[in-house]
Amino acid sequence: MARLPEHDCALLAEVCRQARLSRDARFDGQFFTGVFTTGIYCRSICPASPPHEKNVRYFDTSIKAANHGLRPCLRCRPDSAPHSYAWMGTQTTLQRAVKLIDAGAMAGDNALSVEQLSEKLGISSRYLVKLFNQYLGTSPKRYAIYQQVMFAKKLLHQTIMPITEVAFAAGFNSVRSFNDAFKDALLLTPSALRKSVNPLQNDSGSARQFAAGSVNLPITLTLSYRPPLNWQAMYDFYHLRQVSQMEWLRDHTYGRSFDLDGVQGIFELKHIDSKAQFELSVSFVRPADSRYLANVVNAVRKLLDLDADMATIEHQLQQVKVLLLNNTARQNLLSDSSIKTGLRIPATFSVFEAACRAVLGQQVSVVQATKLLNTLVAHYGELMVINQQAYRLFPTPQTIASASLDELKMPGARKLALNALGQFVADNPQSVPVDWLNVKGIGPWTVAYAQMRGQSDPNLFLSGDLVIKNRLKAYCQKYGVTLDTAKQYGELADDIAQQIAPWGSYLTFQLWANT
Repeated sequence: MARLPEHDCALLAEVCRQARLSRDARFDGQFFTGVFTTGIYCRSICPASPPHEKNVRYFDTSIKAANHGLRPCLRCRPDSAPHSYAWMGTQTTLQRAVKLIDAGAMAGDNALSVEQLSEKLGISSRYLVKLFNQYLGTSPKRYAIYQQVMFAKKLLHQTIMPITEVAFAAGFNSVRSFNDAFKDALLLTPSALRKSVNPLQNDSGSARQFAAGSVNLPITLTLSYRPPLNWQAMYDFYHLRQVSQMEWLRDHTYGRSFDLDGVQGIFELKHIDSKAQFELSVSFVRPADSRYLANVVNAVRKLLDLDADMATIEHQLQQVKVLLLNNTARQNLLSDSSIKTGLRIPATFSVFEAACRAVLGQQVSVVQATKLLNTLVAHYGELMVINQQAYRLFPTPQTIASASLDELKMPGARKLALNALGQFVADNPQSVPVDWLNVKGIGPWTVAYAQMRGQSDPNLFLSGDLVIKNRLKAYCQKYGVTLDTAKQYGELADDIAQQIAPWGSYLTFQLWANT
């Protein structure tokens, strides 16, 4: 046998060995096992009999394994593994590039070229190519195509979508280019893979079945994550803030309507704790919009924070210590017993929605804010019908800009702030939350909340939040320390923010949950 390559993984080989032998789901997606005797690569949770250690090598990305001529395992399906960006370390530019490509920036009708992606990142195309070659051993374009192929493989495994629909849903502009890329990457055709999954199913049969159920037949697939995930806490969080006709929660499933850049539909999520998965069902208003399925899947993964590395985050939470103003004693802010394990960021479907929720929630309880939000959606949300069931979409910025908001029982200044925010976002659709500080009535807390829940920014420690302030003051009083001035509190908050970076948002949710 030819000499095997060296391990190419940030994790120690012994850690990977123990994880694969125990099928540890906490490492799912953080590394892949290349089995050179069979020519395949697997996830840490692969159910197949584990190969001998002398025959394997470990890679921290699937494409590194593919670069060595390995194909994805048909049993554990690496295409279904949760994303992991730990291998990029401090390479924030590369991380941004990979996340944009994973979200479909270089796929579909509006695909960016390497030059356009580089311009968006503020770097030269030459430097971007250099980063990809250095850390992944491939070009940005080849990386993008491989991600499209892997998503297509997932759809062929898990859905009854015809191959033509799969090709467009994965971001290819023609079936021919899809077939060529698929065969080049996996050494078999899409139709051969589908037959291996279900020998009795051919593409024409699946097409008839796909079309027979009506234009709104749900597409169902699974989303994996790395444990722990506290679904009960997330479910309760959404349930308390539920908006009628826009969201529904029952039997520990969560569903809602969505409008993603004009692509409208509904989705529903069912948690499967034993498998560290969610079952996702998506129905589109327009059948042709199934080509945007990858965008919806990425948005849902972001909504539930499914790609968070909770082991790393919770380790840092345990390290945060408060200096109790005598410059000698530091105490853990959160004890091991007070950390709610698996607590993630429950996001909103858009950053504008998060901002509106923040404005409505100013100086009122969560219950009162939710009542206002329900009124807002009921009066200004577009009505959408799927399978004879009526749903509401969250109001658009244009609608909010011109709305009277007379139905909302809240101060006039806050109504004007909502109008102004809607107008600003409508006039500046590419604006980001920081830009909204120019809008009268929109302050730093609202912007930070929108960044945290609307953009899933992991590093927003909301020290200005009233609940957080009271929590920290109560903690200090426990040790006989009183925060008498704003300066003292500010110094304490800054110290904590520096310690918890880049995971300030997770500390925010921990402190909210511990009140």
